[in-house]
Amino acid sequence: MVQAQERTVGFVGIGNMGAPMAANLARAGFDVVVYDADPARVARYAAEHRVRGAETLADLAEATIVVTMLPTGQIVREVMLEAEGRGLAAVLPQGALLIDMSSSDPIGTRALGEELARRGIAFVDAPVSGAVPRAKDGTLTIMIGGDDPAAIARAKPVLAAMGKSLFETGPLGSGHAMKALNNYVAGAGFAAAAEALIVGERFGLDPAVMIDIMNVSTGRNFSTESTIKGQVLTKAFASGFALALLAKDVKIAADLARGLGLDVPLTQLTSARWIEARDDIGGDKDHTAAFMSWKARAGA
Repeated sequence: MVQAQERTVGFVGIGNMGAPMAANLARAGFDVVVYDADPARVARYAAEHRVRGAETLADLAEATIVVTMLPTGQIVREVMLEAEGRGLAAVLPQGALLIDMSSSDPIGTRALGEELARRGIAFVDAPVSGAVPRAKDGTLTIMIGGDDPAAIARAKPVLAAMGKSLFETGPLGSGHAMKALNNYVAGAGFAAAAEALIVGERFGLDPAVMIDIMNVSTGRNFSTESTIKGQVLTKAFASGFALALLAKDVKIAADLARGLGLDVPLTQLTSARWIEARDDIGGDKDHTAAFMSWKARAGA
């Protein structure tokens, strides 16, 4: 059951991921108030899902918990501290809790946490893995970072309405670090599989047969099982996760490694490859379309 004092949840950002996540909160019994930069989207969404729509950030003032699901951590910061002249933090009640489920920079998350603490607002980072299908069925993997155990405890009933596997990763920012590192591994796996297909096809191998073999062999990974087979081989390129977002996530991981003074060159190379693909074909394309950029660059 939803505790009465934590029943109203503001949800900022109802894009591909945020829309089904907010819908799952409403189904779980929360009183959800949604806000998005696109007012028309808010109106349509509120009518379809029977939640309340916010025309301005000030309309979220009654929420004791706010979830953000936005493209970058910088946008989260702008929403909280700058938007509409004073930011959402200025209108939230003392003791409110922000749960940032975006893929944000962990260093920026820690800096934002310090500013919010001075304003009496608790902060937990809780990015997700699982893409749109698992956002829809409420089975996301959620990585929870936070310095305050009480804030994490408050966040968990909200998060449990959207995810199946909840992991506490450590202090504030650690969830965002884990998400970036996970997406780096996913990005590296996709790039490796893509290059193998490009080489194999040039040699005369059938890409579909290659993937079937990898999927019962040691080369198997999420990309070979899901995105390569379902999106690249079919040329659908419609996984629902934008190229710009994955390039951003992999860069966060590479920047984190660089900032820690670590010599881990594959992170930097993988980041460069995704940035090349983004610049070649546009960040609004599906991330699986990066295959076409790399194939062209390979001369294939």
